[in-house]
Amino acid sequence: MEMAFGGRYVIIMISIFSIYAGFIYNEFFSVPFELFGPSAYACRDASCEDATTIGLIKVRDTYPFGLDPVWHGSRSELPFLNSLKMKMSILLGVAQMNLGILMSYYNAKFFRNDIDILYQFIPQMIFLNSLFGYLSILILVKWCTGSKADLYHIMIYMFLDPKEDLEDNQLFIGQKNLQLMLLFLALIAVPWMLIPKPFLLKKQHEERHRGEAYQPLDTHDNSLEPTGGSHGGHEEFEFGEVLVHQLIHTIEFVLGSVSNTASYLRLWALSLAHSELSKVFFEKVLVLAWGYDSVVILIIGAIVFVFATVGVLLVMETLSAFLHAVRLHWVEFQNKFYEGNGYKFDPFSFALIGDDEE
Repeated sequence: MEMAFGGRYVIIMISIFSIYAGFIYNEFFSVPFELFGPSAYACRDASCEDATTIGLIKVRDTYPFGLDPVWHGSRSELPFLNSLKMKMSILLGVAQMNLGILMSYYNAKFFRNDIDILYQFIPQMIFLNSLFGYLSILILVKWCTGSKADLYHIMIYMFLDPKEDLEDNQLFIGQKNLQLMLLFLALIAVPWMLIPKPFLLKKQHEERHRGEAYQPLDTHDNSLEPTGGSHGGHEEFEFGEVLVHQLIHTIEFVLGSVSNTASYLRLWALSLAHSELSKVFFEKVLVLAWGYDSVVILIIGAIVFVFATVGVLLVMETLSAFLHAVRLHWVEFQNKFYEGNGYKFDPFSFALIGDDEE
């Protein structure tokens, strides 16, 4: 249990967030509940009694928090939840990636690096939000308006045919002109990230070392040769190396904006797998055993349900969620601001502070 004890704070945070997710989806081990009041919908006639949402009418205010319980057990549950969880994953992913880029701003501000702020932070924010920030806004507008617009079609043809008439896919007035402007900004952001920084770094390097032809002579060294090549007593600025590095960084960010956003869809897949597993364990084990008129079968079913729930949902799924979260933080989030300079990571510890003082 030493490993579990060492990760006790991580485990308690995972537990809290799991409970919060349960409130969002209004279910507990696949059992729906109505903590925030009854469903906003009711059957208009007998046509919707057979596990379908057709024939439902709205009789109360919208459910105040989380998923309306009427979706659970309906034939439309899976398509609806698939769409909901996929869009939620994109919103969470874009929000976290924006936070990562924002942290790169504070890094640059701390080190007083204006070049990184002007030619890295700003174009990165523009590029990411011109494409996926816009997609996030479309998702929210579609949710709020109830539109049936096809977001896939909008985003694909924003690149393939920007001047195409949106027709049924128009969510608001001026959308076509806004898309043209965002596409132009995204295209401008790429050379903005790529070209100016290497030249400015070269200029900065030359200004810093202007007039430095020789290093101070060592009194124990009889050599009178200059010690810095053509630039004297400082390292020569490798412009080609800096340009290639900036090219790699730009390509990585541009392609990463697409792949990283898609990577957050693992949240949708994990949530779907967890939901379906819990439903199988509950309906095909516990409820099935309850249907038999036998105490022995009921006890066996309850034991199997408990072990399956603890072993799969609470242990394996928790480990799976933890590993995926670590990957999302390390690859998708931290690559926006973290720069490893060869120093070993030293985590904060009160115990180590005490040792240093002693």
